[in-house]
This record gives sequence, structure tokens and C-alpha cells, in this order.
Amino acid sequence: MIPARLGSKRLKQKNLRSLLNVPLLTRAVRKCKAANCFDSIWVNADDESFARIAREEGVNYHPRPAELANDTATSEEFVEEFLHTHPCDLIIQVHSIAPLIQADRVRDFVDRFSHSSADIFVSVLEEPLECLHNGAPVNFSLGSKQNSQDLEPVKRITWGLTGWRRERYLAARSAGRTATWDGEIGTYTLNRFEGHVIKTEEDLQLAECMATIIGME
Repeated sequence: MIPARLGSKRLKQKNLRSLLNVPLLTRAVRKCKAANCFDSIWVNADDESFARIAREEGVNYHPRPAELANDTATSEEFVEEFLHTHPCDLIIQVHSIAPLIQADRVRDFVDRFSHSSADIFVSVLEEPLECLHNGAPVNFSLGSKQNSQDLEPVKRITWGLTGWRRERYLAARSAGRTATWDGEIGTYTLNRFEGHVIKTEEDLQLAECMATIIGME
């Protein structure tokens, strides 16, 4: 499932913006097709422009209800609505705003999740430097100075790739729990390029530079 929404604020219509002259959503669809590991591929979105890309690329389109496409709707809600409509064992969410993740990594993510005991599988970027939260140390001590290579890296969730087991997700929602984090959580580490997520115009510009460095087409 590739989510997309027309009304993004920080970067207008970000899923339709282009990276090296190819729209981000189109890149995500082609990446999922190239991964060759899905029973079906769905664009879950709220506008005809997204439906047109899905048709052109030969994948399915799920029209997201209007009430789940505004600023207050959460992924908890639109993932649940999608899962009620489309029976499956696993759902893999592939975000178009993480365009530097390649098809082979998507395939490996799916393989590792499907062979794990995890209920939730998330892509992460490991930060091997000292990290603070509200002024307090997260992975180091104020009582000593450690070399960065000796620190326990903080795992920052990127949302580029996320997987859930459908039955567990829907059971959690039905019980009033937070389905996104319900159950055993597994992590999948991305590199610096793959972990780059586009939220702003600057992010898109950086992605263009990175794509050129790694030789993306």
C-alpha cells in the first residue's frame, strides 16, 4: 500500500513532485513492481491525479474516504479502513517520500518481516551520536565522555517502509488500542541515503543531490 494525500502543507502536493523528472508517487509504484514480492500493489489516495498514475502504471487504486484525507486523520484510521476492505496476511506500507530506498531493499524488508515473529516491522536510521530529549541524555551519560563508536545508536523511525500483520492490527483497533505499536516490534536499518525522507522543499533538493551521487535514474 502506497499512501498519498493531496493536501500536504509543508511541501504542496509532495507526492506529485518530481525527483529527477519522475513524480515521487510514480517512483514508489515502479519500485514496488520491481521488487516483485507483492501479491497486489495499491495506491491509497484521495484525488484523481493519483488514480491516473495508478492506472498508467498498471496497479490498483483505493479511493480514500474524504474524512480520512484531512489534516486530523491519522494513519491508524486510513490503514484500518484499507485493511477492512482488502483481506491479506501482511500489509507493507511503502512511502513515496522515501524515494532513495531501492527495490531490492523493499524485497529484503518484506522477506525479513514475513520470516520474523514481529507484529510490526519498521525501517529505522541509526544515529551513532549523542542524543538528547528534553535536555536529558538518551544514549549517553552526563557523568562521563564516551567515544561515539562506543555509544548505543538511537534508532530513528523513518516510515519509509512499515509492515503490520492484518489480524493483529484490526484486533487492536477493535479493542481500542494503538494498532501501530501493538505487539512485537521489529526494526530494519536503512543507510543514510535510504533513510532520507522528503517533507520540505529543502528535503527534496537534498534528495536530488543524493540521487545523483548514488546514480539513480
